[in-house]
Amino acid sequence: MIGWGGAGLALGAAGGVLAMTRAGNDLDPAGAEAGGAVPFHGAHQAGIATPVQDRLHFAAFDVTTEDRAAFVQMLKDWTAAARRMTAGEAVGDGAAGDLAEAPPDDTGEALGLKPSRLTPTIGFGPSLFQRFGLADRRPEALVDLPQFAGDNLDKNRSGGDLCIQACADDPQVAVHAIRNLARIGFGKVVVRWSQLGFGKTSSTTPDAQTPRNLMGFKDGTRNIAGTETDRLKKFVWVDGKDGPDWMAGGSYLVARRIRMHIETWDRTCLQEQEDIFGRDKGEGAPVGKAKERDEPFLKAMKPDAHVRLAHPDSNQGATMLRRGYSFTDGTDGLGRLEAGLFSLAYQRDVREGFIRVQRNLATDALNESIQHVGSAVFAIPPGVRDTDDWWGSALFSEEA
Repeated sequence: MIGWGGAGLALGAAGGVLAMTRAGNDLDPAGAEAGGAVPFHGAHQAGIATPVQDRLHFAAFDVTTEDRAAFVQMLKDWTAAARRMTAGEAVGDGAAGDLAEAPPDDTGEALGLKPSRLTPTIGFGPSLFQRFGLADRRPEALVDLPQFAGDNLDKNRSGGDLCIQACADDPQVAVHAIRNLARIGFGKVVVRWSQLGFGKTSSTTPDAQTPRNLMGFKDGTRNIAGTETDRLKKFVWVDGKDGPDWMAGGSYLVARRIRMHIETWDRTCLQEQEDIFGRDKGEGAPVGKAKERDEPFLKAMKPDAHVRLAHPDSNQGATMLRRGYSFTDGTDGLGRLEAGLFSLAYQRDVREGFIRVQRNLATDALNESIQHVGSAVFAIPPGVRDTDDWWGSALFSEEA
Protein backbone atom coordinates (compact mmCIF):
# COMPACT_ATOMS: atom_id res chain seq x y z
CA MET A 1 0.00 0.00 0.00
CA ILE A 2 2.79 2.34 -0.80
CA GLY A 3 1.21 5.76 -1.01
CA TRP A 4 -2.26 4.75 0.05
CA GLY A 5 -3.61 4.66 3.60
CA GLY A 6 -4.30 1.05 4.19
CA ALA A 7 -5.39 0.35 0.67
CA GLY A 8 -3.26 -2.76 0.33
CA LEU A 9 -0.95 -4.82 2.42
CA ALA A 10 1.81 -6.36 0.45
CA LEU A 11 4.13 -3.76 1.93
CA GLY A 12 1.91 -1.42 3.78
CA ALA A 13 -0.20 1.49 2.75
CA ALA A 14 0.21 4.60 1.02
CA GLY A 15 1.12 7.38 3.38
CA GLY A 16 4.84 22.85 16.94
CA VAL A 17 4.36 20.50 19.65
CA LEU A 18 0.85 20.46 21.10
CA ALA A 19 -0.60 18.84 24.17
CA MET A 20 -2.35 15.53 23.69
CA THR A 21 -5.57 15.65 25.65
CA ARG A 22 -6.82 12.11 25.17
CA ALA A 23 -5.63 8.81 23.82
CA GLY A 24 -6.19 8.31 20.11
CA ASN A 25 -5.49 11.90 19.07
CA ASP A 26 -2.64 12.48 16.64
CA LEU A 27 -1.42 15.65 18.29
CA ASP A 28 2.16 15.35 19.46
CA PRO A 29 2.14 15.16 23.25
CA ALA A 30 3.81 17.97 25.13
CA GLY A 31 7.39 17.03 25.83
CA ALA A 32 7.54 14.40 23.09
CA GLU A 33 11.01 15.54 22.13
CA ALA A 34 12.08 14.93 25.69
CA GLY A 35 10.47 11.50 25.89
CA GLY A 36 7.10 12.64 27.20
CA ALA A 37 4.17 10.46 28.24
CA VAL A 38 1.06 9.65 26.20
CA PRO A 39 -2.16 9.61 28.26
CA PHE A 40 -3.28 6.07 29.03
CA HIS A 41 -7.01 6.72 29.48
CA GLY A 42 -9.41 7.55 26.66
CA ALA A 43 -12.28 6.42 24.46
CA HIS A 44 -9.83 4.54 22.22
CA GLN A 45 -6.62 2.73 23.09
CA ALA A 46 -3.46 4.69 22.48
CA GLY A 47 -1.10 3.19 19.90
CA ILE A 48 -3.55 3.31 17.00
CA ALA A 49 -4.16 6.90 15.87
CA THR A 50 -1.42 8.14 18.23
CA PRO A 51 1.65 9.61 16.50
CA VAL A 52 3.76 6.64 15.39
CA GLN A 53 6.83 6.09 17.55
CA ASP A 54 10.13 4.85 16.12
CA ARG A 55 10.36 1.46 17.88
CA LEU A 56 8.15 -1.56 18.39
CA HIS A 57 8.04 -4.72 20.47
CA PHE A 58 5.02 -6.82 19.55
CA ALA A 59 4.14 -10.04 21.34
CA ALA A 60 1.39 -12.63 20.85
CA PHE A 61 0.43 -14.81 23.82
CA ASP A 62 -1.29 -18.14 24.32
CA VAL A 63 -3.49 -18.63 27.39
CA THR A 64 -2.41 -21.51 29.62
CA THR A 65 -5.01 -21.27 32.42
CA GLU A 66 -8.58 -22.52 32.49
CA ASP A 67 -9.38 -20.30 35.47
CA ARG A 68 -11.50 -17.39 34.23
CA ALA A 69 -11.13 -15.43 37.49
CA ALA A 70 -7.34 -15.77 37.37
CA PHE A 71 -7.27 -14.59 33.77
CA VAL A 72 -9.49 -11.58 34.54
CA GLN A 73 -7.26 -10.69 37.47
CA MET A 74 -4.26 -10.84 35.14
CA LEU A 75 -5.96 -8.37 32.79
CA LYS A 76 -6.52 -6.03 35.73
CA ASP A 77 -2.88 -6.43 36.82
CA TRP A 78 -1.72 -5.83 33.25
CA THR A 79 -3.79 -2.67 33.06
CA ALA A 80 -2.33 -1.33 36.30
CA ALA A 81 1.20 -2.10 35.12
CA ALA A 82 0.62 -0.57 31.68
CA ARG A 83 -0.81 2.57 33.25
CA ARG A 84 2.33 3.00 35.37
CA MET A 85 4.80 2.20 32.59
CA THR A 86 3.07 4.61 30.20
CA ALA A 87 3.65 7.36 32.78
CA GLY A 88 7.32 6.40 33.10
CA GLU A 89 6.83 4.77 36.51
CA ALA A 90 8.08 1.39 37.69
CA VAL A 91 5.70 -1.55 38.04
CA GLY A 92 4.39 -2.19 41.55
CA ASP A 93 6.96 -1.44 44.23
CA GLY A 94 9.68 -1.06 41.63
CA ALA A 95 12.96 -2.83 40.93
CA ALA A 96 14.37 -2.35 44.42
CA GLY A 97 11.45 -3.02 46.74
CA ASP A 98 11.58 -3.38 50.48
CA LEU A 99 11.61 -7.19 50.53
CA ALA A 100 15.06 -8.43 49.54
CA GLU A 101 14.00 -12.07 49.86
CA ALA A 102 11.49 -11.83 46.98
CA PRO A 103 11.85 -10.99 43.28
CA PRO A 104 11.22 -7.29 42.64
CA ASP A 105 7.97 -6.16 41.01
CA ASP A 106 9.83 -4.43 38.17
CA THR A 107 12.68 -5.90 36.11
CA GLY A 108 14.57 -2.61 36.30
CA GLU A 109 16.03 -2.05 32.82
CA ALA A 110 13.91 1.09 32.30
CA LEU A 111 14.95 2.75 35.57
CA GLY A 112 16.00 6.32 34.89
CA LEU A 113 14.56 6.31 31.38
CA LYS A 114 11.83 8.69 30.25
CA PRO A 115 8.39 7.41 29.19
CA SER A 116 9.46 7.78 25.53
CA ARG A 117 5.79 8.01 24.43
CA LEU A 118 5.20 4.36 25.32
CA THR A 119 1.79 3.04 24.24
CA PRO A 120 0.86 -0.53 25.22
CA THR A 121 -2.14 -1.74 23.18
CA ILE A 122 -3.98 -5.02 23.84
CA GLY A 123 -5.90 -7.25 21.44
CA PHE A 124 -7.89 -10.50 21.62
CA GLY A 125 -7.42 -13.22 19.00
CA PRO A 126 -10.15 -15.49 17.56
CA SER A 127 -8.88 -18.48 19.57
CA LEU A 128 -9.50 -16.68 22.88
CA PHE A 129 -13.22 -16.93 22.25
CA GLN A 130 -12.98 -20.71 22.46
CA ARG A 131 -12.23 -20.24 26.17
CA PHE A 132 -14.00 -18.95 29.28
CA GLY A 133 -17.48 -19.28 27.76
CA LEU A 134 -16.90 -16.45 25.28
CA ALA A 135 -18.01 -18.21 22.08
CA ASP A 136 -21.19 -16.16 21.71
CA ARG A 137 -19.30 -12.91 22.26
CA ARG A 138 -16.91 -13.26 19.33
CA PRO A 139 -17.44 -10.40 16.85
CA GLU A 140 -18.53 -11.39 13.36
CA ALA A 141 -15.83 -9.13 11.95
CA LEU A 142 -13.11 -11.09 13.80
CA VAL A 143 -12.76 -13.72 11.08
CA ASP A 144 -10.02 -16.24 10.52
CA LEU A 145 -7.99 -15.01 7.56
CA PRO A 146 -8.16 -17.17 4.42
CA GLN A 147 -5.08 -18.44 2.62
CA PHE A 148 -3.84 -15.77 0.22
CA ALA A 149 -1.84 -16.24 -2.97
CA GLY A 150 1.86 -16.52 -2.16
CA ASP A 151 1.46 -17.03 1.59
CA ASN A 152 4.14 -19.16 3.23
CA LEU A 153 3.09 -18.76 6.85
CA ASP A 154 5.16 -20.06 9.74
CA LYS A 155 2.78 -21.30 12.45
CA ASN A 156 5.41 -20.36 15.03
CA ARG A 157 5.08 -16.72 13.93
CA SER A 158 1.31 -16.67 13.52
CA GLY A 159 -1.86 -16.56 15.60
CA GLY A 160 -2.24 -16.04 19.33
CA ASP A 161 -4.99 -15.80 21.94
CA LEU A 162 -4.09 -12.18 22.68
CA CYS A 163 -1.44 -9.62 21.82
CA ILE A 164 0.37 -6.62 23.22
CA GLN A 165 1.73 -3.95 20.88
CA ALA A 166 4.30 -1.80 22.68
CA CYS A 167 5.44 1.27 20.72
CA ALA A 168 7.99 3.76 22.08
CA ASP A 169 10.79 6.02 20.96
CA ASP A 170 13.28 4.07 23.08
CA PRO A 171 13.62 0.34 22.25
CA GLN A 172 14.50 -0.51 25.84
CA VAL A 173 11.25 1.05 27.06
CA ALA A 174 9.24 -1.02 24.56
CA VAL A 175 11.04 -4.26 25.47
CA HIS A 176 10.64 -3.48 29.18
CA ALA A 177 6.86 -3.21 28.73
CA ILE A 178 6.51 -6.63 27.06
CA ARG A 179 8.93 -8.27 29.48
CA ASN A 180 7.09 -7.10 32.57
CA LEU A 181 3.64 -8.00 31.25
CA ALA A 182 4.94 -11.47 30.34
CA ARG A 183 6.35 -11.82 33.86
CA ILE A 184 3.04 -10.75 35.44
CA GLY A 185 1.22 -13.25 33.23
CA PHE A 186 3.43 -16.21 34.20
CA GLY A 187 1.27 -19.27 34.83
CA LYS A 188 -1.67 -17.79 32.95
CA VAL A 189 -0.20 -16.89 29.56
CA VAL A 190 2.98 -17.67 27.64
CA VAL A 191 4.61 -15.79 24.77
CA ARG A 192 3.79 -17.54 21.49
CA TRP A 193 5.94 -15.29 19.27
CA SER A 194 7.24 -11.75 19.24
CA GLN A 195 8.70 -9.20 16.84
CA LEU A 196 11.01 -6.22 17.26
CA GLY A 197 10.62 -3.35 14.83
CA PHE A 198 12.50 -0.16 14.03
CA GLY A 199 12.14 2.77 11.68
CA LYS A 200 8.39 3.31 11.33
CA THR A 201 7.22 2.75 7.76
CA SER A 202 4.13 4.91 8.01
CA SER A 203 3.00 8.01 9.85
CA THR A 204 -0.28 9.20 11.37
CA THR A 205 0.99 12.77 11.68
CA PRO A 206 -0.07 15.30 9.00
CA ASP A 207 2.70 17.06 7.10
CA ALA A 208 5.41 14.88 8.66
CA GLN A 209 8.17 13.64 6.36
CA THR A 210 7.04 10.37 4.81
CA PRO A 211 9.20 7.47 6.07
CA ARG A 212 10.77 4.87 3.78
CA ASN A 213 10.69 1.10 3.92
CA LEU A 214 13.71 -1.17 3.44
CA MET A 215 13.16 -1.16 -0.33
CA GLY A 216 13.93 2.54 -0.25
CA PHE A 217 10.48 3.80 -1.27
CA LYS A 218 8.35 6.28 0.65
CA ASP A 219 5.60 4.55 2.58
CA GLY A 220 2.48 6.04 4.12
CA THR A 221 1.85 9.04 1.86
CA ARG A 222 -1.92 8.66 2.12
CA ASN A 223 -2.14 6.98 5.51
CA ILE A 224 -5.03 8.06 7.74
CA ALA A 225 -3.89 10.85 10.06
CA GLY A 226 -4.78 10.86 13.73
CA THR A 227 -6.44 14.24 13.27
CA GLU A 228 -8.77 13.03 10.50
CA THR A 229 -11.68 12.20 12.78
CA ASP A 230 -14.09 11.62 9.90
CA ARG A 231 -11.83 9.02 8.22
CA LEU A 232 -11.05 7.38 11.56
CA LYS A 233 -14.78 7.06 12.27
CA LYS A 234 -15.48 5.68 8.80
CA PHE A 235 -12.58 3.24 8.42
CA VAL A 236 -11.00 2.51 11.83
CA TRP A 237 -13.28 2.75 14.88
CA VAL A 238 -15.99 0.15 15.43
CA ASP A 239 -19.42 1.76 15.71
CA GLY A 240 -22.04 0.68 18.23
CA LYS A 241 -24.30 -0.54 15.43
CA ASP A 242 -21.53 -2.78 14.04
CA GLY A 243 -21.77 -5.07 17.07
CA PRO A 244 -21.05 -6.42 19.55
CA ASP A 245 -21.53 -3.65 22.13
CA TRP A 246 -18.26 -4.39 23.94
CA MET A 247 -16.28 -3.53 20.79
CA ALA A 248 -17.75 -0.04 20.31
CA GLY A 249 -14.83 2.38 20.10
CA GLY A 250 -12.39 -0.42 19.34
CA SER A 251 -10.83 -1.60 16.08
CA TYR A 252 -9.49 -4.72 14.35
CA LEU A 253 -5.81 -5.40 13.76
CA VAL A 254 -4.18 -7.55 11.11
CA ALA A 255 -0.48 -8.16 11.77
CA ARG A 256 1.63 -9.58 8.95
CA ARG A 257 5.34 -10.39 8.91
CA ILE A 258 6.49 -9.76 5.34
CA ARG A 259 9.91 -11.02 4.28
CA MET A 260 11.66 -8.95 1.62
CA HIS A 261 14.01 -10.67 -0.79
CA ILE A 262 16.57 -7.92 -0.25
CA GLU A 263 19.39 -9.36 -2.34
CA THR A 264 17.17 -9.84 -5.40
CA TRP A 265 15.63 -6.40 -5.00
CA ASP A 266 19.02 -4.72 -4.74
CA ARG A 267 19.93 -6.15 -8.16
CA THR A 268 16.75 -4.85 -9.80
CA CYS A 269 17.19 -1.82 -12.06
CA LEU A 270 15.68 1.48 -10.93
CA GLN A 271 13.12 1.66 -13.73
CA GLU A 272 11.75 -1.77 -12.90
CA GLN A 273 11.57 -0.91 -9.20
CA GLU A 274 9.56 2.21 -9.99
CA ASP A 275 7.28 0.31 -12.38
CA ILE A 276 6.58 -2.27 -9.67
CA PHE A 277 5.50 0.37 -7.19
CA GLY A 278 3.94 2.92 -9.54
CA ARG A 279 5.91 5.77 -7.92
CA ASP A 280 9.37 7.23 -8.47
CA LYS A 281 11.94 6.39 -5.83
CA GLY A 282 13.32 9.84 -5.13
CA GLU A 283 10.32 12.15 -4.76
CA GLY A 284 7.70 9.46 -4.34
CA ALA A 285 5.51 10.96 -7.06
CA PRO A 286 3.00 8.67 -8.81
CA VAL A 287 3.64 7.82 -12.46
CA GLY A 288 3.30 10.91 -14.66
CA LYS A 289 3.14 13.32 -11.69
CA ALA A 290 5.71 15.67 -10.18
CA LYS A 291 5.07 15.59 -6.42
CA GLU A 292 4.58 12.85 -3.86
CA ARG A 293 1.10 13.94 -2.82
CA ASP A 294 -0.21 14.57 -6.33
CA GLU A 295 -3.35 12.59 -7.11
CA PRO A 296 -2.27 9.44 -9.00
CA PHE A 297 -3.62 8.55 -12.41
CA LEU A 298 -3.97 4.79 -12.02
CA LYS A 299 -4.29 3.98 -15.72
CA ALA A 300 -0.86 5.49 -16.32
CA MET A 301 0.62 2.71 -14.18
CA LYS A 302 1.24 -0.85 -15.25
CA PRO A 303 -1.75 -3.15 -14.58
CA ASP A 304 0.19 -5.04 -11.89
CA ALA A 305 1.70 -1.96 -10.19
CA HIS A 306 1.42 -2.07 -6.42
CA VAL A 307 -0.14 1.36 -5.95
CA ARG A 308 -2.70 0.73 -8.68
CA LEU A 309 -3.88 -2.55 -7.14
CA ALA A 310 -3.78 -1.23 -3.58
CA HIS A 311 -5.60 2.03 -4.28
CA PRO A 312 -9.07 2.46 -2.68
CA ASP A 313 -10.56 3.01 -6.15
CA SER A 314 -9.45 -0.52 -7.03
CA ASN A 315 -10.91 -1.96 -3.82
CA GLN A 316 -14.39 -0.45 -3.48
CA GLY A 317 -12.98 2.28 -1.23
CA ALA A 318 -11.30 -0.06 1.28
CA THR A 319 -8.93 1.90 3.52
CA MET A 320 -6.91 1.00 6.62
CA LEU A 321 -4.69 2.82 9.09
CA ARG A 322 -1.17 1.41 9.23
CA ARG A 323 1.61 1.44 11.82
CA GLY A 324 4.22 -0.71 10.08
CA TYR A 325 7.85 -1.19 11.11
CA SER A 326 10.98 -2.48 9.41
CA PHE A 327 12.77 -5.47 10.90
CA THR A 328 16.08 -7.30 10.48
CA ASP A 329 16.53 -10.61 12.28
CA GLY A 330 20.04 -11.68 11.28
CA THR A 331 20.45 -14.01 8.31
CA ASP A 332 18.65 -17.10 7.08
CA GLY A 333 21.68 -19.39 7.19
CA LEU A 334 22.35 -18.91 3.48
CA GLY A 335 23.92 -15.49 3.79
CA ARG A 336 20.70 -13.63 3.02
CA LEU A 337 19.27 -10.96 5.29
CA GLU A 338 16.18 -11.98 7.25
CA ALA A 339 14.57 -8.56 6.80
CA GLY A 340 11.35 -6.93 5.77
CA LEU A 341 8.21 -5.22 7.01
CA PHE A 342 6.12 -6.00 10.06
CA SER A 343 2.78 -4.61 8.93
CA LEU A 344 0.13 -3.50 11.44
CA ALA A 345 -3.17 -2.55 9.80
CA TYR A 346 -6.15 -1.23 11.78
CA GLN A 347 -9.65 -1.26 10.32
CA ARG A 348 -13.33 -1.20 11.20
CA ASP A 349 -14.02 -4.60 9.60
CA VAL A 350 -11.41 -7.15 8.49
CA ARG A 351 -13.72 -8.49 5.78
CA GLU A 352 -14.15 -5.08 4.16
CA GLY A 353 -10.54 -4.01 4.71
CA PHE A 354 -7.59 -6.35 4.69
CA ILE A 355 -9.20 -9.40 3.09
CA ARG A 356 -10.67 -7.42 0.20
CA VAL A 357 -7.40 -5.64 -0.56
CA GLN A 358 -5.11 -8.62 -0.10
CA ARG A 359 -7.14 -10.66 -2.54
CA ASN A 360 -6.81 -7.88 -5.09
CA LEU A 361 -3.03 -7.93 -4.62
CA ALA A 362 -2.77 -11.51 -5.88
CA THR A 363 -1.36 -10.24 -9.20
CA ASP A 364 0.85 -7.56 -7.63
CA ALA A 365 4.28 -7.36 -9.32
CA LEU A 366 5.75 -6.75 -5.88
CA ASN A 367 4.95 -10.34 -4.90
CA GLU A 368 8.09 -11.53 -6.68
CA SER A 369 10.18 -9.59 -4.15
CA ILE A 370 8.28 -10.31 -0.94
CA GLN A 371 6.56 -13.14 0.90
CA HIS A 372 4.10 -13.12 3.80
CA VAL A 373 5.58 -15.47 6.42
CA GLY A 374 3.62 -14.57 9.59
CA SER A 375 0.01 -13.59 10.23
CA ALA A 376 -2.43 -12.84 13.04
CA VAL A 377 -5.72 -11.01 13.56
CA PHE A 378 -7.00 -9.43 16.77
CA ALA A 379 -10.01 -7.54 18.12
CA ILE A 380 -8.74 -4.36 19.76
CA PRO A 381 -11.15 -3.34 22.52
CA PRO A 382 -11.93 0.32 23.31
CA GLY A 383 -9.79 2.39 25.63
CA VAL A 384 -9.58 2.28 29.41
CA ARG A 385 -11.87 5.05 30.63
CA ASP A 386 -10.45 5.80 34.09
CA THR A 387 -8.52 4.33 37.02
CA ASP A 388 -11.43 2.00 37.88
CA ASP A 389 -11.54 0.54 34.37
CA TRP A 390 -9.34 -2.23 32.92
CA TRP A 391 -8.48 -3.87 29.62
CA GLY A 392 -11.37 -6.01 28.38
CA SER A 393 -13.76 -5.00 31.17
CA ALA A 394 -16.77 -4.78 28.84
CA LEU A 395 -16.06 -8.26 27.51
CA PHE A 396 -15.40 -10.06 30.79
CA SER A 397 -17.51 -8.24 33.37
CA GLU A 398 -20.50 -10.34 34.41
CA GLU A 399 -22.77 -7.30 34.33
CA ALA A 400 -21.73 -6.65 30.72
